[in-house]
Amino acid sequence: MKITPALKLLGTAAFITTLMVTSVGSYAWANESYPNKDIKFIVPFGAGGGSDVLSRTIIKVIQDLDLVTTNILVENRPGASGAIGYKQLADQHGNPYTLGTVSVSFFTTPLLGASPVNYEDFTPIAAIAMSPYLLVVRSDSDIKSMDDLLSHDRLSTSTVGVVSDAALLSQMLQEETGTTIDAVPFDGEGDAMAALLGKHIDFMFGNPGEVLPQVEAGKLRAIAVSTDERIQSLPDVPTLKEQGLNVVHTQLRGIVMPAGVPQEAVHYWENVLKKVANSDEWKEQYLNRFKDESYFMGADEFTQEIAKTNNLYKDMMTKLGLIE
Repeated sequence: MKITPALKLLGTAAFITTLMVTSVGSYAWANESYPNKDIKFIVPFGAGGGSDVLSRTIIKVIQDLDLVTTNILVENRPGASGAIGYKQLADQHGNPYTLGTVSVSFFTTPLLGASPVNYEDFTPIAAIAMSPYLLVVRSDSDIKSMDDLLSHDRLSTSTVGVVSDAALLSQMLQEETGTTIDAVPFDGEGDAMAALLGKHIDFMFGNPGEVLPQVEAGKLRAIAVSTDERIQSLPDVPTLKEQGLNVVHTQLRGIVMPAGVPQEAVHYWENVLKKVANSDEWKEQYLNRFKDESYFMGADEFTQEIAKTNNLYKDMMTKLGLIE
């Protein structure tokens, strides 16, 4: 058959169309029909944990608001401090049908050399809520302000494991003030709380969901919060920054996808998550329940924040002698 210019043009157009539809690895992409199959939401931890509750609540609100037409299925992949689940997520390179959550171990496990993937193997989509940290002491403690706290030459606090946000905040506080702060590792938040109430440590950093019940019960006193501004759940508690300390750090509750996904998929999920974050359903089902703060950060800003957070952990772990 003779190849005419018209046939050449037709063939070129068909080739370009094929590239557009299969532009990311072997995963078909057609913007007008995305998503057209089930979405997998990989949680690198067991059922009932913070990441699991976060993912399932996001899915519930998406369903309540009818934001996505396909099913979103949670797949728990616990083990190795998140390394198993995060590797499975990263292995889905270019797959726009896979989501996952960000946790502390998203940063720390790779830095410890215990994971074959790190934050650069993922595409940040959005932060959907912010969990501040409250600095609390026992209600019968003689520490009633940050000035009282820092009048001590040496203090003890808690951390869940050697590396945690509480340990990071303690180090930041120590560097800012010169006060020696010993972070004592515990197996879980419950053990840390028991140590504080039992007068085995001087203070602790905890999320509102962890410490507010004890504050409201009159057993603990909150003297500072780790955010830039005061939080809604405790408007009378000043920030560390207000009290003259350049210490700001929070836990962002965020979502990532594998590296190499189409930019259209990033925009799609960024838009979905923004609608979730701004909804009354999200406020009722998650923020009010866990005392987190309403907060949304889009893909570009979240990408920068993830890199910044990774550097914070890297610096802390180097100073602790955990890595070189």
